[in-house]
Amino acid sequence: MIGNANTPSYKVAVVDDHVLLRSALAKLISSYENYTVAFEASNGKEFIEKLSKQVLPDIVLLDINMPEMDGYETASWITKHHPHIKILALSMESDDTNIIQMIKLGAKGFLMKNVEPEELNDALDSVLSKDFYLSDTISGKIISGLQSGSQKAAAEPEALTEKEKEFLRLICTELTYKDIAERLYISPRTLDDYRNALFEKLNVHSRMGLAIYALKNKMVDINQL
Repeated sequence: MIGNANTPSYKVAVVDDHVLLRSALAKLISSYENYTVAFEASNGKEFIEKLSKQVLPDIVLLDINMPEMDGYETASWITKHHPHIKILALSMESDDTNIIQMIKLGAKGFLMKNVEPEELNDALDSVLSKDFYLSDTISGKIISGLQSGSQKAAAEPEALTEKEKEFLRLICTELTYKDIAERLYISPRTLDDYRNALFEKLNVHSRMGLAIYALKNKMVDINQL
């Protein structure tokens, strides 16, 4: 769990059209240390309406299949208008196409609705501390989808410098970018240059994308994620 009794609570919005599940999730999240439920919504449209009247949440637990405004459209809207809000996608289906699409739209992680309560807590902690969450199952599906997709080819690991490889390994830990810069004995600005260069080389656009590349190329143990 993140923090302690002196740590401010992180606010979570729960968006799902199934009332019973949504209420159960809200109650469960409220039981976690350092988390409170900002509000609940039945779809993206209601989420946006409530957002204008409520304190902004730190995380949105977002269902994909909803009426009126689904998870895809909602994720796109959040990323455009409130990019600092972290999206944790939620679904009954673990189809790799759904997972990859949500990640492209800005989701920091993906959870199945049948996960254990402990995994939901871990996922919330992870998107706050590492800016992404990947379970073993979801990681495998993402890699499978990327390998079968027609994406622009990324650079091979052999084309990366040793410092770039070390940077990628550290990306998969709970270290912040500032911590990583200190570990590599470089300035934060130089680290930004490393990150941006890797974004270009690897054809990714986020820390999660870098972590997926490291995982796909066996540069890091999956258990670190």
